[in-house]
Amino acid sequence: MRARDLMSAPVVTVHPWAPAKEVAEVLAEHGFTALPVVDDDERLVGIVTEADLIRGRFAADTRTAPGRPGPRPPVDTSVEQVMTAPVTAMAPGTDVADLCQALVDAKIRAMPIVDGSRVVGIVTRGDVVRVLARSDAAIAADVRHRLEIYGGTGRWKVEVHDGLVRIVDRYDDESDRHVATLLALAVPGVVGADTVPVGVRPES
Repeated sequence: MRARDLMSAPVVTVHPWAPAKEVAEVLAEHGFTALPVVDDDERLVGIVTEADLIRGRFAADTRTAPGRPGPRPPVDTSVEQVMTAPVTAMAPGTDVADLCQALVDAKIRAMPIVDGSRVVGIVTRGDVVRVLARSDAAIAADVRHRLEIYGGTGRWKVEVHDGLVRIVDRYDDESDRHVATLLALAVPGVVGADTVPVGVRPES
């Protein structure tokens, strides 16, 4: 799978001068975890996350923490004052495996997807988890549909177990088997795929 296969699009974006409170309202209303920040030309300049918005926004309670006044919450904060910049982004054609590794390594919850510097989508950890949660039956139906478009009905037998796809081809055409495997790998929820001709038994 590629980033384009599971990204949310179109994506809601905000400008650097937007009030942080308004952004918090958008995140809360839609259940988002982050919003890309773009300039006048819609170029990505940063990202604002839930963590960015809550950092330093509440002073310590002096009744329970005497002598620790803490920072005074800022007034009329703009997105530019709290956003994370520069920001990591990836292209629509990025392999999902690489995208997931980047989310884990950078300890971030959302990855903007860009075409050049223009935001075209966003992928969150939640998006990836929802794909992993797809049932084998739903995955198999999706794979069959794509294969029927490519090679017609009645040619392919599709089996899916824990996201692993096994395709049996009635014909012995290596090129078609390669294409069938690639089509299956592009289906959300597929973690691996193999296409074999009739008569080849699955490995034990």
